[in-house]
Amino acid sequence: MDIAEAIYNVGVEDTQIDLFEGYLPVPDGINYNSYVIKSDKIAILDSVDSHFCNEWLGNVEKVLSGATPDYLVILHMEPDHSASIFEFSKKYPETIIVGNNKTFVMLGEYFGTDFADRRIVVKDGDKLTLGKHELTFIFAPMVHWPEVMTAYESYTNTYFSADAFGKFGAVSKGGEWDDEARRYYFAIVGKFGVQVQALLKKVAAYDIKTICSLHGPVLKENLGHYLELYSKWSAYEPETDGVLIAYTSVYGHTKTAVEKLACKLQELGVKIKVCDVAREERTYCIAEAFKYSKIVFATTTYNGGIFPSMREFIQSLTERNFRSRKVGLIENGSWAPVAAKTIAGMLENSKDIIFAENSVKIRSALNEQSLSELNAFAEEMSK
Repeated sequence: MDIAEAIYNVGVEDTQIDLFEGYLPVPDGINYNSYVIKSDKIAILDSVDSHFCNEWLGNVEKVLSGATPDYLVILHMEPDHSASIFEFSKKYPETIIVGNNKTFVMLGEYFGTDFADRRIVVKDGDKLTLGKHELTFIFAPMVHWPEVMTAYESYTNTYFSADAFGKFGAVSKGGEWDDEARRYYFAIVGKFGVQVQALLKKVAAYDIKTICSLHGPVLKENLGHYLELYSKWSAYEPETDGVLIAYTSVYGHTKTAVEKLACKLQELGVKIKVCDVAREERTYCIAEAFKYSKIVFATTTYNGGIFPSMREFIQSLTERNFRSRKVGLIENGSWAPVAAKTIAGMLENSKDIIFAENSVKIRSALNEQSLSELNAFAEEMSK
């Protein structure tokens, strides 16, 4: 696919994969992107997953039309982008490998060679001139691996962003960018918001007209939208003023309270989303938690703590630096309820969390007292 003048996408599409990184559902597959710049010198940026090595090499060969690439630039060493490097190096033994010091350490670990006889080691801010096309390397450590770097091509104003601005879902499947990019971000990159903010400050100095990520579509229009979302996500700022209700329910009584709360909030004009964290895939719920400005945790006391799915969900949030939200609590317990106390303890190290003054305590099932609490709670969460 032509991207800009003399720049091509030679990546592949994986619609057979079930779990990305071994645990993340990707029902619509994913793309592994790789790029070719054909200037006076020819550079290829990144490779693809080993299962698609032959397809990728065929794509490269087709674009090269008999030419030999001068450089293979490695922006990211995660195997979905690096696993085909060794096969490439055998097919093109004269091609110079370009990376940073950490790149070559990882190459040695994965392939038993650091290509010492055919490499260029670059530093942050270094340039690689290909002719009228020129790459400037912008390091992005821990976005989301330590060796990651990105590259800006000045002739076409193209930014090669590594995993940043990536999304789940094969491009051929279509779909909006925001939802699956948000899920991708918080599942994989979300812990590293400080590092993403640092990268965004660096790239703000460049006139970017095209963003080429290693996953998902090439972005050319409305770039301000994508940059704004990445800024919000990495600063842990909510996108939407509304309430996510995350719940678990053993025998349906907590679910009944959640349904009544949802109806009440909607009557009050509040935008809501409800997630059953015991049944819905967790990364979808995580993404929603970072989207909304407020969150209600509704769960039962279980084994002197909280229901396992809720505990794991909250742990997933705190691992990703969950912060800057208003939190409301609904607990259910037939005896010795401690769910609210447990959740508050789990969030005690999360920054800028404001707990609602009102809460709801259910003793087995809703009654007049807990219904009254629920109404007051809804009123507060609506403001």
